[in-house]
Amino acid sequence: MQLPYQGSGLFAPVIVVFLALCFANAASAVTPQKRSTKRTGAQASRLPSKPRVNYTTFSHQTHVTQQKLACDSCHKFPSKNWKDIRKGEAAIPDVTDFPEHSSCLNCHRPQFFARERPAPAICANCHVKVTPRDTTRYLFPSLGDIATAAHAQRDFVSEFQVGFPHDKHLDVVSYYRPNSREVTGFVNVRWQEQKKEASNCAVCHQTYQPQGKSDDEYVTPPPKNLDDAFWLKKGTFQTIPNSHTTCFGCHNPDMGIAPAQTDCGGCHKLKPDQTQPAHDFDPKVAERMAVSDRTTLTTWRRRISSGAFRHEGGDHPNLSCVSCHKVEAMNTLEPKTLKVGVKSCGGAE
Repeated sequence: MQLPYQGSGLFAPVIVVFLALCFANAASAVTPQKRSTKRTGAQASRLPSKPRVNYTTFSHQTHVTQQKLACDSCHKFPSKNWKDIRKGEAAIPDVTDFPEHSSCLNCHRPQFFARERPAPAICANCHVKVTPRDTTRYLFPSLGDIATAAHAQRDFVSEFQVGFPHDKHLDVVSYYRPNSREVTGFVNVRWQEQKKEASNCAVCHQTYQPQGKSDDEYVTPPPKNLDDAFWLKKGTFQTIPNSHTTCFGCHNPDMGIAPAQTDCGGCHKLKPDQTQPAHDFDPKVAERMAVSDRTTLTTWRRRISSGAFRHEGGDHPNLSCVSCHKVEAMNTLEPKTLKVGVKSCGGAE
């Protein structure tokens, strides 16, 4: 190929360089450049990270729903300390302690031997101080009848609902002697309008922290300018069984009434994932009132009716429970069945 202007010794090399650059640009347009696969620090930080498991909070949903573990995979009936946790005649075979370490090690050996200070996080589920010298465990949650002065308890919201079919307990209930934890016998009774002293509702339910003859009607001192504003009063809540003692009076090998003591799932049901009815409990309100009583907080937290209603107030103590509550329809697994209609007070439903 003959180029023009060959006579110029300086211009010819310039032309050659220019043509080389043109050919190089054309080649780059045809052949795509390989992009670097390396991500910058900013790009890597935007990638979703795998959520970190919090081993200080035990989840029954994970173990039961996802891993399909049976209750007796971890809980052994009765626990080794059942004769020690309740003394003398009050002792009953029961699940009275957290599972043994052997129940956890099959899956959680890495967490048990993790190099965490002051101790592996997973130990905090059961142990108070988590030190080799102090192996004290928290009080097992189902032991609400045990005096708590010498037993530390974890404050938590249970993952379970307790299924209690009131309709199946209408005809026969165990007679519970006042001021005693012993079930002393059985009587045939029916849910009907009757005197308060004979009402079999009191087998399981009593007015909690009644005002009685005291002039102090509030659970904590209210502000001086309270006027008509809401402040929680004594005698508002009714107790419910906080242990197995009442239940095991009938549900034991001698009586042979299902569910058996060993059948945890017969009563304890994991709360469903769907949205539950809104509760009126507001932790900020309880904090403002300086309410610290564990039973009050636990009852108020799961209450579905207004905390302004007081069982001890007005003429309520003179009314039978069935005047307001439809006992035959009450199902503790269906919160709507536990509500009391407004017409019970003379208003519209």
